[in-house]
Amino acid sequence: MLKLHFAPNCRAGRVLWLLEELGLEYELNRMDFHPKDLKSDEHRARHPLGRVPVLDDGDIQIWESGAIIDYILERHRNGGLKPSADDERFPKYLQWFHYCEGMVMPPMNTIVVHTILLPPERRDETVLGQAQRLLTNTLKPIEENLEGKDYLVGDFTAADTMLGHACFMSNNLGCVSEEMTNIKSYIQRLMDRPAFKKAVIEPQ
Repeated sequence: MLKLHFAPNCRAGRVLWLLEELGLEYELNRMDFHPKDLKSDEHRARHPLGRVPVLDDGDIQIWESGAIIDYILERHRNGGLKPSADDERFPKYLQWFHYCEGMVMPPMNTIVVHTILLPPERRDETVLGQAQRLLTNTLKPIEENLEGKDYLVGDFTAADTMLGHACFMSNNLGCVSEEMTNIKSYIQRLMDRPAFKKAVIEPQ
């Protein structure tokens, strides 16, 4: 059985969400997003930087949320959520799947560092403002792409578990402007999905 090492309110939610969407059986090792759990010797043996998610599949252990999602889709697909290579949606699927970590997450990481992780005396308002503006700008192509669509490539796919989760987190950070009505509606559609509610809004 798959085993997910997980902490709430981080990238690990993407993987838990995918497992729920696919209806796969899994075991969950829920940890606190705190050094006492993540930086423990036990967890550093799983991930050299002491981060989550980490997936165990028998003797296989893999980390990096995008890699884990791709691995699950290829080895435990159980219904899809990834267009085949000859599907006309496949290029866009790849683009939005990787847009998440390539463009959206770097400024989000900076925002989290300068609003949550650093003590107040070490936070830099200039750096924070730059990251907030950059994050909002990276969301604009998503807003345009969602015009007339329910999900990133039409139907719900694993690209939505990656980038949709990032949009949800961006909204929580106040970086989805009220003018981005397509993204606001998209986030609500994601939040209405039972698997999202279970994995992201009310994780075990």
